[in-house]
Amino acid sequence: MKIISIFNNKGGVGKTNLTYHLGYALAEMGKNVLLMDLDPQCNLTIYGMEIEKLHDIWKKEDIFIEDFDYAKQTISREEFIALNNEPRTIHYLLKPTEEGTGELEILPPPVKLASNLSLIPGRLTLHMYEDKIASRWSDAYKGDPLALRTVTKIRLLAIQYAKRENFDLIIVDTSPSLGALNKTIISTADGFLIPCMPDMFSLYGIRNIGNALTQWKKSFDIIRSLISENKREMFPEKFVRFLGFTIYNAKKYSGKNAVGRWDLAQAHYNYVKQIPDTIKEYIKPDIREHLTEDMLNNPIGLTEVMYSHNTLPSMAQKYKAPIWKIPSMESLSKEDARTIKGNRANYEATKEAYISFAKDLLMRIEM
Repeated sequence: MKIISIFNNKGGVGKTNLTYHLGYALAEMGKNVLLMDLDPQCNLTIYGMEIEKLHDIWKKEDIFIEDFDYAKQTISREEFIALNNEPRTIHYLLKPTEEGTGELEILPPPVKLASNLSLIPGRLTLHMYEDKIASRWSDAYKGDPLALRTVTKIRLLAIQYAKRENFDLIIVDTSPSLGALNKTIISTADGFLIPCMPDMFSLYGIRNIGNALTQWKKSFDIIRSLISENKREMFPEKFVRFLGFTIYNAKKYSGKNAVGRWDLAQAHYNYVKQIPDTIKEYIKPDIREHLTEDMLNNPIGLTEVMYSHNTLPSMAQKYKAPIWKIPSMESLSKEDARTIKGNRANYEATKEAYISFAKDLLMRIEM
């Protein structure tokens, strides 16, 4: 099992769209995949779930998010067991560690999105857990058990779910922040990839990520050197590894208007061609040493998911399904059905594109 995070210090780069469709593509390939929504904005959750169902999950948890230990005392053991036999959000799972009151006895089931694909929903209150990470960080250097659990709990949950449900991959969606929450998510994952837009902001996002990774690695190396050997088992053997970058929503040109080896409009190509050199300058070699020069110079999946999807992702979110499944859905509204079915080939072609992307990613993970 591998834990993979998808991250950029810049929003609007197609991160959630990529996470959602990558999960479905891997599931279609026979991989058993868990998606974890650790972005407090909950975009991945909104992509995958009906709002009414999510509201029901949140409503049942509200009292526990306010005070988990108190809420547990207000209901019977049978009611508590029943609560934990239904899907719960990631913040609910983290709450006992946040309060320092123990651990959940029962691991709630994830939401089933499709065969081989599950989701642990997000929650807007996740900032509360980030505050605890920040306040307990200094105690982690002393080997304080609660501080170490707080820092590594997300990874531990991923491992627990993987063991119970036989997941092959756990993909974590994150916010664009470089704060304490993402510091622990990314540093304790096995690998991460950076989705980019063909613009200046993504280049600066890569710079920020590279600088942050250097500092994060120093912190984790110091913690590992100061704590006992058995406590080191809470952390991955190696610091997170870089898997590569993607380009999202680039403008494709053909014929005489195409520029460079990726058939892009001039303005987009001017930025995209700078991405590999920016990665090599700011992301240290020891985090990317397993990748070949060709892998560093080219986006994951090459041009497969690079070009503009126009309105296709918005339809995926509206109908809670991957793009390629939408034309065959019986629930299409009358106003959408004619346009979607008229563009059936474009919708359905995205399946092979994302599968090709997934194959390249899996190869990089193996390396």
